[in-house]
Amino acid sequence: MKITIHTSFLPHDDPDASLAFYRDTLGFEVRNDVGFDGMRWITVGSADQPGTSIVLTPPAADPGITDDERRTIVEMMAKGTYAGILLAAADLDGTFEKLQAGGAEVVQEPTEQPYGTRDCAFRDPAGNLVRIQELR
Repeated sequence: MKITIHTSFLPHDDPDASLAFYRDTLGFEVRNDVGFDGMRWITVGSADQPGTSIVLTPPAADPGITDDERRTIVEMMAKGTYAGILLAAADLDGTFEKLQAGGAEVVQEPTEQPYGTRDCAFRDPAGNLVRIQELR
């Protein structure tokens, strides 16, 4: 059996700010930008990985959650505890400098972790944790 990662979802609460972060700061290409019923879904990804995408999705879009659950999601997003993604870069220091210069909210500078990887971390405009590991 061959299974690949195709798409991951991250919530957003400001599509324009999220688009600017993922497109302009991270350098991802925009693959789709769809609006419906006052909401907006934006699909982004690395040009080097055309088969793998991130869909930035409004948390209110899931019809299976209650209003209380939506409020909890919004509260967790505001604290930065709801969602995250792990990316990778060959030049971690250069990537860190570029993101920091682009105004991204730094959570952790490049650090050698005790579990054997070197990484850094940022928050996107919705509060999602974006960790970037160094490819070795």
